[in-house]
Amino acid sequence: MEKPLVLVTGVTGYIGGRLVPELLAAGYRVRAMARNPQRLRDRDWYDDVEVAEADAGNPEQLATALEGVEVAYYLIHALGTGSRFESRDRHTALTFGTAAREAGVGRIVYLGGLYPQGEVLSPHLDSRREVGEILLASGVPTTVLRAAVIIGSGSASFEMLRHLTDRLPFMLTPRWLGTRIQPIAVRDVLHYLVGSATMPTEVSRGFDIGGPDVLTYREMMQRYAAVAGLQPRRIVTLPLLTPSLSSHWVGLVTPVPSSIARPLVDSLIHEVVCKEHDIEQYVADPTPAPVGFDRAVKLALKRVQDLDVTTSWASASTAGAPSDPLPGDPDWSGGSLYVDEREGAVSTTPEQLWSVIEGIGGGNGWYSWRLGWWARGVLDRVFGGPGLRRGRRNPQDLSVGDPLDWWRVEEIEDMKLLRLRAEMRLPGLAWLELIVDTDDHQNTIFRQRALFHPHGLPGHLYWWAIKPFHGIVFGGMQHNIAEAAGRSGPVRWKPSRKSS
Repeated sequence: MEKPLVLVTGVTGYIGGRLVPELLAAGYRVRAMARNPQRLRDRDWYDDVEVAEADAGNPEQLATALEGVEVAYYLIHALGTGSRFESRDRHTALTFGTAAREAGVGRIVYLGGLYPQGEVLSPHLDSRREVGEILLASGVPTTVLRAAVIIGSGSASFEMLRHLTDRLPFMLTPRWLGTRIQPIAVRDVLHYLVGSATMPTEVSRGFDIGGPDVLTYREMMQRYAAVAGLQPRRIVTLPLLTPSLSSHWVGLVTPVPSSIARPLVDSLIHEVVCKEHDIEQYVADPTPAPVGFDRAVKLALKRVQDLDVTTSWASASTAGAPSDPLPGDPDWSGGSLYVDEREGAVSTTPEQLWSVIEGIGGGNGWYSWRLGWWARGVLDRVFGGPGLRRGRRNPQDLSVGDPLDWWRVEEIEDMKLLRLRAEMRLPGLAWLELIVDTDDHQNTIFRQRALFHPHGLPGHLYWWAIKPFHGIVFGGMQHNIAEAAGRSGPVRWKPSRKSS
């Protein structure tokens, strides 16, 4: 018999990217849906899945993506896209539910948020609740899994917890640190997601899922500190510290920007503890047992230390980012395009130059005016952007779709091209290209291009306001990268799929 076909949405995100290999291991045929399939090409599982290019809000594209699908995983949310994320979530869920019914999908599986009954919910939790109800009312049998804080390397909740605890031995904290939470390990979430695909047709409802421990956020921080080998944290509660102030504080201390931190912090005022465990009637608990909090933290930290963080909260794309056609295309027709281009010969091999280029950003820095980059990063954080805190997924290797500080890898060809797309707060769209070439005499040539497509008058004014600093920023980068490549040292880079 042919294996069942399942569709996974949100594959560039944290859970979706981890669910795909679990479904393949369980014997399913997988169709991965993404607005930009190019971002998937460096995933280990890329050759083992079908890829569908579709936007979850486009009925025509969804009809094609859902054709022949038996189970559809809905792992989409608009958190971090702005103040109207609830309306975006509502529209996308309604569109997807209708398309799934018309395509004859046998089941929808949705991962939502755990929430208390009878309370006025935060916008984040209320949106998760509403999406679940929309899908349950779609006419397609639906499984809604409701989880609280997910503990796993790369999850936004875990990164908040990790960085707050790592960086602040003494904290003045809000009252929500005393709220009870039932966290769950990401591997157990994946277990229940995979198992939900085989639920009987007559089952269409929500299920609470959680780990074996119920803790306050304060207890989670102290237990994290113990597992990580840190001294116990000194925590003082300030009742007047509002969620709004808390989210800005979280945004400054952790890599999670305030646009995401605010909805998450708002949700932490609610007690989120499982009220039932009916899921075990249809999906057996993980064996030998669900993962406890301490072991989940230990497993997550090991992944971080082993540079094995396969997906993260920052994996998902940012709303308003550039899209095809790219400025590198000769027929690009996006209007005004400012270009700062620099080129020079480098007294080193292409391999040595590429090793420095692929290692750029994160802890390795940007090889130019440090104060200027730091100040621009702080300014971006203040206005809700990612700043420089996202860092790198891996200090030596980059793949298409990787976040890289306030950039995202849009294209990479080993030994040839690294194109980064800006996701900082800008009055326009921006790219940075680092290019390795050789001349007719086989000399190594390093070319660098900064491109900016302005939005209206503010965009034009922005470009001309920062243009006087280009010599310091981009000229310094050109010189310092070339100098770093000329120093003796090991060549460390991993061939990408495109050039291998």
